[in-house]
Amino acid sequence: SDKSRITVVEADEYDRSFHWLRPWIAIITSADPDHLDIYGTAEAYRKSFEKFTSLIRPDGYLILKKDIAVTPHCEPTVRVFTYSENDGDFHAENIRIGNGEIVFDFVSPFGVITDVQLGVPMKINVENAVAATAAAMLAGVTAGEAREAMQTFSGTRRRFDIRLKTDNIILIDDYAHHPKELAESIDSIKALYPTKKITGVFQPHLYTRTRDFADEFARSLSLLDEVILLDIYPAREEPIEGVTSGIIFNKITTKNKVLCNKLDLLEILKSRNIEVLVTFGAGDIDQLLPDIEKLLKEK
Repeated sequence: SDKSRITVVEADEYDRSFHWLRPWIAIITSADPDHLDIYGTAEAYRKSFEKFTSLIRPDGYLILKKDIAVTPHCEPTVRVFTYSENDGDFHAENIRIGNGEIVFDFVSPFGVITDVQLGVPMKINVENAVAATAAAMLAGVTAGEAREAMQTFSGTRRRFDIRLKTDNIILIDDYAHHPKELAESIDSIKALYPTKKITGVFQPHLYTRTRDFADEFARSLSLLDEVILLDIYPAREEPIEGVTSGIIFNKITTKNKVLCNKLDLLEILKSRNIEVLVTFGAGDIDQLLPDIEKLLKEK
């Protein structure tokens, strides 16, 4: 930007590329095991985040999710803060959810910002907004600027991306592809639309992730009222014998569930009574969204 010297980066831990960064302000939102094809063990994965904290500039800040299993290895002069939805140095209070809106009060060591309204009203975004507002304030943003930014932020593509919203049908696309992300997204959607049936279409991403977290995926998907499970999107991987979407499907406890090929999805959706439809995954499921949106508009 020609108006700021600050660059915001979404750090990627997949191949340890975030170890190339030297951040001034760093936020760690989660260290739940992932990419075990790269790290091998949950312990190695966690230690990679601890290495990341050692790379923060001496004049910098670490904003750490409260109770996360990461021990900071920062320089002694780095200031460390905690955050979460309802506890920590930075947190939210007086959360109000209704009529498709979420409003809360932001509490920090520097004061309270009342009536912060989310531009993307998803419950998990309360916690995300707490972390983002904390970083913004440490960087010098005023309370008024922070409140306006949260209200006007319309989100990013494939992150709780509302593609269609009518009186009868809602279509949301979400990039969630890890069990905990899935559970948090589903809980947030159910909180926002408590009286509607939630149908989720999930495309698993990677054979190794499916193999390593099949039980966890099944538990998360079982939170849905209806599950449509697609074949695994392989990305960079070759197939692994015995690893298919079926190892997730067989453990899903939701009664209304179906396992299908991506090419058959539209036909299946035609026969479904859709109220809220959410597409989940980091593969190529988003390529079907124009056709899904067209189909739902015609219902």
